[in-house]
Amino acid sequence: MTRPTITERSGAAHARIWGVGGYRPERVVTNDEVCQWIDSSDEWIRSRSGIEERRWAREDESVIDMSCAAAEDALTKAGVGADQLGAVIVANVTHPFQTPSAAAAVAHRIGATPAAAFDLSAACAGYCHGIGLANDMVRGGTAEFVLVIGVEKLSDFTDKHDRGTAFIFGDGAGAAVVGPSDFPGIGPTVWGSKGEDWDVIRNKYSWVDLRDHAHVGSLEEQSPRDAMPWSYLTMAGQSVFRWAVYAMAPVCREALDAAGITAGDLDAFIPHQANIRIVDALVKQLKLPEHVPVADDIRHQGNTSSASIPLATDRMLTEGQAPHGGLALQIGFGAGLVYAAQVVVLP
Repeated sequence: MTRPTITERSGAAHARIWGVGGYRPERVVTNDEVCQWIDSSDEWIRSRSGIEERRWAREDESVIDMSCAAAEDALTKAGVGADQLGAVIVANVTHPFQTPSAAAAVAHRIGATPAAAFDLSAACAGYCHGIGLANDMVRGGTAEFVLVIGVEKLSDFTDKHDRGTAFIFGDGAGAAVVGPSDFPGIGPTVWGSKGEDWDVIRNKYSWVDLRDHAHVGSLEEQSPRDAMPWSYLTMAGQSVFRWAVYAMAPVCREALDAAGITAGDLDAFIPHQANIRIVDALVKQLKLPEHVPVADDIRHQGNTSSASIPLATDRMLTEGQAPHGGLALQIGFGAGLVYAAQVVVLP
């Protein structure tokens, strides 16, 4: 008996980023304000992290709200309608519900249903993971257009009295529309994990009554009830610094090699905005030429985890620091430990 042959689906020959958008909350939290909660100073925070200020969302502003704002911006810039999306990927670690996903709510709210929708938990590397997946989906024929969102409301998960982390985190959302291309617009993704070091960036828990945390936001008509363990982020700063500097530079070089270009060919370097000293060390390790602009969104946005790369990309394009159509190396790294990097053509 002859076995039936499964029909395969094929997609575009190549994929590229059609548009990048961002959303930055209105509230600016200065270092002086942070120093009301911890024993520190503006000078110390700037010297240790490069952060001058960060943005925090309103108490009633959710991950879904910020995602939708960034998505609308990206779709407008890409000239793509929400009804053209085949998938919505939301990279985040701060959506306060395990299920349903933030992506399903975002797809519904922006009018992208019945697009596939799912959340991606890869912390600060989430956006680059999403771009890698979107590239494969477009080329594999799973979707013509994919919306990739990186979003965090880290202010909900920050212990304001922890001197090691209180000054680091910010809120925001960035988004990219990935679609078909007649030229290679997204290089091979170099990614991986180091799970044995899971505890260097992790949650610590305390019991809270969620009725006192209404600012986490409800999912459509749902409301959190009763007591449950609430988590705050904790980090072994020196361990993270050493790993990011010495292990991520080789990943950057591998992504450049996989794309067939050199550091001198780049028009922008857009690493995860974790710490300005990490960024400076990576630039030095890569021997990046002085003409290549480097993202420094950390100064005014803080560390926004999965949102940091698309937010920095949007800022660099909007302010003319990076050229439309130029080549950019982007790399995300963080809790897990996980990482991902690729070279992309800027929209």
